[in-house]
Amino acid sequence: MKTTIQEQEGKLVAMFEGRLDTAAAVQTEQDIKPLKDSTGKDIILDCTNLEYISSSGLRLFLSILKDAKSKGGKVYVKNIGNSIREVFTMTGFINLFEFI
Repeated sequence: MKTTIQEQEGKLVAMFEGRLDTAAAVQTEQDIKPLKDSTGKDIILDCTNLEYISSSGLRLFLSILKDAKSKGGKVYVKNIGNSIREVFTMTGFINLFEFI
């Protein structure tokens, strides 16, 4: 699992590549610390290369959303594939996030 964070046009963009499963969640939680520490910036979670997400990965996405909202930012999810979309739909996460 690889997580890359860049600033683009005033937004923080996190690109996820690989499988965000329980084993990868511990390292990913460290990797997303800049997102959780940001204040008032919008965040884009780019899932173009995300192959799989487990409940641990969903928990990380939810923690990013809660932190951003509490600091005046918004979180957008970009380019989720069909299998990830199914997980978001089954868990109700499809209603929590904005998709671009």
